[in-house]
Amino acid sequence: MTTLIYKAAALTVAGAVVAGGVVAGPTGAVAASPNPSQQAADRGHAKGERQLKVRYQAQPNYYYCGPAAVRNALTAMDKDVPQDELAREMGTTERGTDSAYDITKALNERVGKDVYRTVEIPGRAADGAETDRLRADIVRAVDEGRSVVANVAGTALDLDGGTHSFEGGHYVSVTGYRDGGAQAKIADSADPAKAEYWIGIEALADWVATRGYSA
Repeated sequence: MTTLIYKAAALTVAGAVVAGGVVAGPTGAVAASPNPSQQAADRGHAKGERQLKVRYQAQPNYYYCGPAAVRNALTAMDKDVPQDELAREMGTTERGTDSAYDITKALNERVGKDVYRTVEIPGRAADGAETDRLRADIVRAVDEGRSVVANVAGTALDLDGGTHSFEGGHYVSVTGYRDGGAQAKIADSADPAKAEYWIGIEALADWVATRGYSA
């Protein structure tokens, strides 16, 4: 059954963006977190802030953003699962990974039944209640030592002014929050040169709009 979370249809002529994919050409570099054995910890002790320890890995091709996002999220719980294994399990093809529900299922296979759930933001922009729920879900999950995986589409601006554009859809891991959840930290597998950045919760919620997230 098709849902509002499902990806846009086809590969572009240039091959730059696909449903569930991201970048033109492979990004194979890997950056490792310095303390892989520690599952979740505060970096600094600012009130209302927590960041997870994630063993980041970039996606090896333009359509593996789903497997990469799940793989990076699972490392916060000290679980290492190859991207290829996750791709087979989630039915990832050159058109990407179809649905946030596939992401949720793969996460729950590793961490326990019904630990993660899929939340839709069906409109073209998130309303206040949907933004507040996303914020609460991120804070709750990160406090429990779990990364959220978000299915995003379109263009978003991070807090340093960087632009992140995935018109055909993309998956990212949310690995931390600060200011009580008003800002979220993203681990983005598309480009290891831009592996992590902070984004405002309103911008993230609108980026997720028409899609959904696993939390």
